[in-house]
Amino acid sequence: MDTITDFAIKQRKYMPVFPKATGKPTIYIEGYPCEDDEPMAATDFHAEQITTFSDQLKRYFAINEHIHIAVDSFIYYSEGDITKCVAPDIHIVFGVDKYPLRRSFYTWAEGAVPVAVFEFLSDSTAPQDRHEKVELYLNDIGVQEYFIHQPEMEKPAEFHAWRRSPSGGIVEMVPDAEGGLFSEALNLWFRWEDDHTTHVRLLRPYLPDGTPITTSVEEEHLRLQEKHLREEAQHRQKIAETIAKEETERRQEAEALAAEAAASRQEAEALAAEAAANRQEAEAMA
Repeated sequence: MDTITDFAIKQRKYMPVFPKATGKPTIYIEGYPCEDDEPMAATDFHAEQITTFSDQLKRYFAINEHIHIAVDSFIYYSEGDITKCVAPDIHIVFGVDKYPLRRSFYTWAEGAVPVAVFEFLSDSTAPQDRHEKVELYLNDIGVQEYFIHQPEMEKPAEFHAWRRSPSGGIVEMVPDAEGGLFSEALNLWFRWEDDHTTHVRLLRPYLPDGTPITTSVEEEHLRLQEKHLREEAQHRQKIAETIAKEETERRQEAEALAAEAAASRQEAEALAAEAAANRQEAEAMA
């Protein structure tokens, strides 16, 4: 079984199960701004992290048409109050239609709130991300899990997450021995690794069994690698079949030559016997 096929089987196995939301897809509601003056990514480090991470999540959850993933998009969580909005770096909503794409997400119209939110720390927002937004996301909006991560390798590593407890309280997640955090909502592990080319401390998702979710570039590399391995295997098989065919032909040729030699020998023996008989007959007549 090849790597990509094996991953697809695991993908279906580990995909979360959830109910359909009660609302309907809402592209835009008049009077609710869908843009601000803030840059989409604070730095190139953040852009690399957000682009890579959102690509992994979108491709992983692509098999379910009722999972919505948005990047730097407004979430409005109180009907009639345009000040009740926030634009996390990435948020994921279960139970709503993936399409059409939205300008913003309106919780009351869709009948759902994000199950998970990710913020990547920047100088301007880090204090709020670490403190005020924990309460905002988990209590005010009702998000199940909230993650923060520092993507710049030049700064101290910082990866934390909180979840809503069954009683409604807020509980900070406890990392495993390697510093990874498990999302019960998404059924995924999250771990970071240093990319010494870009100097980005990349947060990456993994399946519950530890299988990494690849980026588009990595998946294409895997496809090319597996194609190359298949072609090599086919080439080796073709060579083996050619060698086997040549050996069969040589064996058949040798058997034919041996049969021909045996026939010639039998013919020579018959001629010798005939000559001996003729000689004996001649001697008898003499």
